[in-house]
Amino acid sequence: MKILVINPGSTSTKIGLFQDLDKQFEHVIRHSSEELAQFENVTAQYDFRKQLIVDALVENGVDMSQIEAIGCRGGASKPIPGGTYLVDEAVCKDQAESKIQHPSSLASLIGHELAKEYGIEAYFTDSPVTYELSDLASYSGLSDIKRHGRFHALNAKAVAQVFAQENQRDYKELNVIVCHMGGGITISMHQQGRAVDVTDAIAEGPMTPERSGRLPSRDLVDLCYSGKYSHGEMKKKLQGEGGVYSYLGTADMLEVEQAAERGDEKARKIVDVLVYQVAKEIGAMAPVVNGRIDGVILTGGIAYSKYVVSELSKRVGYLADIAVYPGEMELEALAAGVYRVCRQNLTPKHYSENVKTTA
Repeated sequence: MKILVINPGSTSTKIGLFQDLDKQFEHVIRHSSEELAQFENVTAQYDFRKQLIVDALVENGVDMSQIEAIGCRGGASKPIPGGTYLVDEAVCKDQAESKIQHPSSLASLIGHELAKEYGIEAYFTDSPVTYELSDLASYSGLSDIKRHGRFHALNAKAVAQVFAQENQRDYKELNVIVCHMGGGITISMHQQGRAVDVTDAIAEGPMTPERSGRLPSRDLVDLCYSGKYSHGEMKKKLQGEGGVYSYLGTADMLEVEQAAERGDEKARKIVDVLVYQVAKEIGAMAPVVNGRIDGVILTGGIAYSKYVVSELSKRVGYLADIAVYPGEMELEALAAGVYRVCRQNLTPKHYSENVKTTA
């Protein structure tokens, strides 16, 4: 079967065409900051991105009438368990109206419209709001604040399943820690097929190239009420201008590593701080499964860094064997979700029936 996969990101839109699980081509549409600046918010980019996708398919000779199903990256809906879901009006409505404006939400909106036009179905798999936290993990420590547990579910679950296959095991039998390191960094503890604890991508965990991660709460409150920053400015300071960017003025980790290799002591220090914080968060997952860990997986763009992987391995290698899958497998994971539904008789989940209420 032919599967079209749609994966919009902050600065690009990726599309892929699969024959069953075999990727026939991948096309990346780059978006300049000037192009995107004309739109009030992400939802307003719908027509712009949809037309670019349609044009790219035509340019690559893709006949939409031959497409049997569409795989879409999940977006900012309400929390739901992992799995493959049918894209329907309910999830599209929640993603379009979400306070969290992230380009990934456009995938379902565009995919749903294309699916209706061609009389097929669209699906999404392991969205970033995948919520599988255990009961104990769901509490924050302050009754007014709920833990969200947003993480890189799509890639994390994909690499965990690849790890299981390579070790002749079933993902649902393993306890593995997955550390996704990209523009955002999340660490997730997968216990027998469920991400029972995670560091929230926006509000917790280690610092990332552009996010602050976990901060001393009293000092954060004082900064919020210092009068220096508005509500919006504080959010931008934490997510967009935090982490590595706040110390070095850049979120480009390749640039930072190159500076460190040239002898820039501050750049080296900040890379080491990032590694240190990531290692602490990985280690903190061990008690979740009483130390019975079958593997620690490093993935995402930063996992291409030999230095980062080496330093992390020194700090957390005692927990279990380290497996490295640099980059991401998102297009492949989306296609696999569609294939399991359409060719392996997996029953797709329905969004409205699975929305979860956090602690």
